[in-house]
Formats: sequence, structure tokens, C-alpha cells
Amino acid sequence: MEVINAIGRRKSAVARVYVSEGTGKITINKRDITEFFPSAILQYVVKQPLAELGAVEKYDIKANLDGGGFTGQSQALRLAIARALVKINAEDKKALKDKGFLTRDSRAVERKKPGQPKARRRFQFSKR
Repeated sequence: MEVINAIGRRKSAVARVYVSEGTGKITINKRDITEFFPSAILQYVVKQPLAELGAVEKYDIKANLDGGGFTGQSQALRLAIARALVKINAEDKKALKDKGFLTRDSRAVERKKPGQPKARRRFQFSKR
């Protein structure tokens, strides 16, 4: 199997993933996953598509993460991994889609409008 690449996005985070056969090593920005995401919850989020297919120790993953915060980055990485797994084996698509791992979460921060302190919050109105 050659190296399969995929991309995932969430908020302003972008994850580029390169998947190859291996022992289950996940490297993010040239650091180990436990070093990059110290939180067990974020590590769990990243490994969800692999766990769903029972392929946690089947592939080596190298990822480049850019932009956003740690939550957005972990979810972008999850989407990228799921897309790469579908490229490897198209029969896995239904299982991943049913769990929602192939859906791009398009929610992002709304821009601040002029004449307002925040995106929707308005300055207090005073009649007198």
C-alpha cells in the first residue's frame, strides 16, 4: 500500500494527513500524539474512526496541523483520518458515515459587525 493523503477542516484548523501501513504510530507536526494532545479526550477523538473500524494498530499516521485551537485541530484530524480510511477501503464508508465522522462541521465564529461590541451583542440602548 502506498501513502494515502487526505485533508480535514474544522473552524480555522486544517489537518493534512498521510496514512501508510504500520504499527499504529500517530505523529502530529513531528511530535507524538501524547505529546501534542496531552488530554486523553482529544486523543480519543482523533482515534475514533480507527477504533470504529478496529484498525488502531494497522496504520501509521503522519499529520500536519495548522490554525485553530486544540479542539478544532483534533476534530479536523478526525475528519482527515476518516476520509483517508475511506480512500483505502470504500466499504468502510457506511460505518464511518453512520457515526458522523465524514461530515464536515461547518460552524465557525461569526464575524464582529461595526457599531456593535460583538457579533450579535449590541450596545445598551438608552431612551433618555
